[in-house]
Amino acid sequence: MDDLQWQVTNLGGVLPRIVDEVLDGGGLAALVEAAREREDWFCAEGAVRGLCAAGEFERAWAVVEPFAGTGWRPAVRVAADVLLRWGRVGQALELSRPERSERDAIVAVRDHAEVLVRAGRAEEAVDVLAPYLRDRRALGALVELTEGQGCDARVLELLAPLAEEFRRSPGRGGNGLWEALSGQARVLERSGRADEAIRQFGADVAARRYGPQNNVESYAGLLARHGRIEELRSLADTESHAGVPGYVGALEDAGRAEEAEAYLRGLVAAGKPGWYESMLMELLFRQGRPADGIEAAAGTFDDLHDSNLLQPALLLLAEHGLHDRAIALTQERSPEFLAEHEAHWVRSNRWWLMGEVGRAPEALAEIEALRGGEVDLVDEVEDRELTVAWLLAQDGRVAEADALLRAIPGKRAGTQLAELLIRQGRFAEAIAAIPGVAAQREEDERQRAKWREAASSGAAGGWGSR
Repeated sequence: MDDLQWQVTNLGGVLPRIVDEVLDGGGLAALVEAAREREDWFCAEGAVRGLCAAGEFERAWAVVEPFAGTGWRPAVRVAADVLLRWGRVGQALELSRPERSERDAIVAVRDHAEVLVRAGRAEEAVDVLAPYLRDRRALGALVELTEGQGCDARVLELLAPLAEEFRRSPGRGGNGLWEALSGQARVLERSGRADEAIRQFGADVAARRYGPQNNVESYAGLLARHGRIEELRSLADTESHAGVPGYVGALEDAGRAEEAEAYLRGLVAAGKPGWYESMLMELLFRQGRPADGIEAAAGTFDDLHDSNLLQPALLLLAEHGLHDRAIALTQERSPEFLAEHEAHWVRSNRWWLMGEVGRAPEALAEIEALRGGEVDLVDEVEDRELTVAWLLAQDGRVAEADALLRAIPGKRAGTQLAELLIRQGRFAEAIAAIPGVAAQREEDERQRAKWREAASSGAAGGWGSR
């Protein structure tokens, strides 16, 4: 179970993407085999998804059963889903039932309640959750799982005393009582009582009954869904950080993008933080005005601090197919900005943009030029070999990229090699290219030791990759 949890905690950003690519490419059989041979959770979860989509529930159960047998909740959750879809409702209920020894009872209770709802037993699910509603996770599950189940009146009865308790003493809201306010508003809204929800939740927001998390964003969403734009404007004026996005979005959805632009320009002109310039840039891009969007944020591009919007601008330009303009932006920066940032992330972004737009040979030449000048800059580029391999692949030099990646140790090179192999339909090889759990844990510990050593010696951090 420890290895399974480590995979989710440490590999959740890498392997799921690889598994999705294998599955989308038609590599289901390779995932089934990898789940058995490598005891890899992400491969197992992907195989289950693919098998269930094909209606092969018995095979899906065979894949997930060994993982669920450990009692590990994520595996139990997936296994219960397989059983429900297979029509084995009683077995799903028994599997998902919380045990007294569970380390996180709330997670187990929530999972069991979901199985009950899917089995058509929503009232029992409410009974299961009711004793735990002082925990925000159970409270949120009550609101979420009962939607459309015909038991809103009972849910409101359970939420009312918790909401009133928080209103009386918001400073002693416990672990989750503050969520009773937004939950109450949501259930009122879906029960056809939106005006009541707006009045009540609006009073809570006006009285600043927030708890540890601000409820303004939820209230803004409620107003936006019901076209209450004037109330949104008032909210944005008084609660700018959470209220402005809702107001701007509502104006845009209502076909009033010019008003949204004017409002954001007013905030920028008033010297508000760069966050509003970012919103303005994104709005203008959505309106098909990328040049205006870049102009709106250009004043931040040489800023040496956190308000710099160059990186988001590069990504937006790339999303809209304007790679050459993005490349130009990386080259138009001040000497002071480049001295501070070029080695750490500007170069890597430029090379990525070049590779995306068919200029990989030019990028490779630029990388090679870092070596052998008056000052050899190659050591500044922490991910140089990975970048070179990616550019080689982009340039169609797949065999060279493959050979280079196989010579580089570690999970990052393995992941990049896997992606290269997937594009060639070599799914089993792609999965095998990812180091096993033991190897990845060892690599992770080595990296942590290196960071600890760097921190103790006062060494600077590394180069930010794309």
